[in-house]
Amino acid sequence: MRFLLLFSYLFFSVTLSMGQGPSDVSKSDMLKLDPERMADNKRKLRSGDTDLQASLAELLKVADKLLKYKPVSVMDKKDFPPSGNKHDYMSLAPYWWPDPSKADGMPYIRKDGEINPEVKRYTDKENLPKLCENIYLLSIAYFYSGNEDHARHASTLIRTWFIDTATKMNPHLNYGQSVKGVTEGRAEGLIDTRHFIYVVDAIGLLSPSKSWSAADHKSMQTWFAAFLDWMQTSPIGIDEMNAANNHGIWYDAQRLSYATFIGDRKQADGIMQKVMLRMDKEMDDKGAFPLELNRTISLHYSIFILNAYLVIAELSAKTGTDLWTAKTSSGKSLRKGMDFILPYLSGKKSWEWKQIRPVNMHNALPLLLRGAQHFDCNECPGIMQATGGEALEKSIIRLL
Repeated sequence: MRFLLLFSYLFFSVTLSMGQGPSDVSKSDMLKLDPERMADNKRKLRSGDTDLQASLAELLKVADKLLKYKPVSVMDKKDFPPSGNKHDYMSLAPYWWPDPSKADGMPYIRKDGEINPEVKRYTDKENLPKLCENIYLLSIAYFYSGNEDHARHASTLIRTWFIDTATKMNPHLNYGQSVKGVTEGRAEGLIDTRHFIYVVDAIGLLSPSKSWSAADHKSMQTWFAAFLDWMQTSPIGIDEMNAANNHGIWYDAQRLSYATFIGDRKQADGIMQKVMLRMDKEMDDKGAFPLELNRTISLHYSIFILNAYLVIAELSAKTGTDLWTAKTSSGKSLRKGMDFILPYLSGKKSWEWKQIRPVNMHNALPLLLRGAQHFDCNECPGIMQATGGEALEKSIIRLL
């Protein structure tokens, strides 16, 4: 396994020191930041500690390059969504293809695990993850360096996508993961916006900056409150809430992030209760998720669903349930899920289920990191060291 070393809640498309390009790595999973570790590292850097200097230099180099990244918005797409309003986000379902037996290809048919390249024609889907990644990188850089240029550009990127009248995205996903000839929008489209969790954390890092105002903060709280309301009241949102696979838990991760951001502790506590019920129902006694094991890229999705639980575990600190230690009524837990997957990540066991294409093992990095920190996984650092080599010494991940 060959892991890309990256940091905090960061998309895996960022090239650090491993020599990989953005097209080679996945954007599918994330690692939630740890504010306490970051604050401690910041104190160390300010006191003259040299151990983290190489990582900081790498981060600032990346952030400086991102100052040239131009703002993007939902207005960039060439085609209009069914509403006729470009302010409405739109994407195509990735695993749906034209039916070769039909002259016009419609209605589209499903090929699980096979991505239709047509999805790239809709720039909302392409722009959103890269935008969120870049906002977060710039915000991390500002947190450590205090460089106002980084905060200013991150703020501009946020305003362009979410706030500015001419370019803002409307707070709904009525046209997410559309299937031509079948439906204008699906519940599955909500998986696209899990990347907004990055933006919520970035806003917290930007709060001391003169480039980010109280009015900006209030506007974002208003936007996410409206989006959260849509998630929980629209037919599409309710459908996703009831999803029994990774979509359902990523839905909960988003809800928890947004509820925490707008200061709704009561709602956050309620979401955590539903998370525990979901885990109890969807995880088996071995710590696996059968619905993910049944997929054609089952190892990918088994990693993917656990990464959602990791995000929730970090957010659970602001609720009455600590997911790092909590157990369900039947004894299910995040630790049990980690214990199941780890032998396959370390190579001690061979994956027994279907995986029609090579899995991108970079996505497993959050599991290894949190396994070492929270579950006494003594072999996790060794796996990363063996695969990362000297690059580990200046990886941005050390700033956490």
